[in-house]
Amino acid sequence: MTPSPARQLPEGTVALVTGASRGIGRAVACALAAAGAHCVLVARTVGGLERTDDMIAAQCGATGQAAGQGATLLPMDLADGAALDMLGPSVMARFGRLDILVHCAATLGVLTPVTHMEAGAWQDCLALNTTAAWRLIRTTAPLLERAPHGRAVFLTDAHACTPAPFWGMVAASRAAQDALVRTWACEIPATSGLRANLFDPGIVATRMRRQAMPGGDPAPLPRPEQVARQIVPLCLPGEMRQGQRIVAMPVVGQG
Repeated sequence: MTPSPARQLPEGTVALVTGASRGIGRAVACALAAAGAHCVLVARTVGGLERTDDMIAAQCGATGQAAGQGATLLPMDLADGAALDMLGPSVMARFGRLDILVHCAATLGVLTPVTHMEAGAWQDCLALNTTAAWRLIRTTAPLLERAPHGRAVFLTDAHACTPAPFWGMVAASRAAQDALVRTWACEIPATSGLRANLFDPGIVATRMRRQAMPGGDPAPLPRPEQVARQIVPLCLPGEMRQGQRIVAMPVVGQG
């Protein structure tokens, strides 16, 4: 079936979005739903997921989209390895397919010198930023590889490539995630239509940014919705890049 202009994604597309209770994750979920996907929303905060669901429902109602292009809520702590390992089988049992994975969930960790890092904070940061990515790959890969045009996008940031004082915890965890994703991309069978890439959104007006820079002015920064518009094309059947680190294009204005 050829997608219509309003529906960029093929009929029946199922997308899994982590960190979907706020920020970029929420914006990506709304954008993918607008493009025609049924979104499985994953995050710890039930209230945040419900708010995202309400936004998708209102969006579908305003545009006359089918109810199937809505959302399924899946509250989950991605640091819970046993629960995360069952995510792929659960999606398979419910939908029989998974076409898109966008991993937005992340933690800033603690901004501190390397010599001051505490073991607990270090382990918590790795659990979400690195280990969860590995478990997501492992649990969803069988479904994504079977999809006609499987797409996986993992958010990253500049600290994975460029060292900066006090950012060692998040930098190390992101760099490890990036290496995992790019290695996985090399291992994906040539017969599969699956494409896996990294996306660096740059500095965005999110809660994590406010946490890192509490005195910063968010007004000049891109909004999550603007960033999401650049992520959706990476999920479309026509995206052919594999194992690439894609950096967001500059955003002009706050539209």
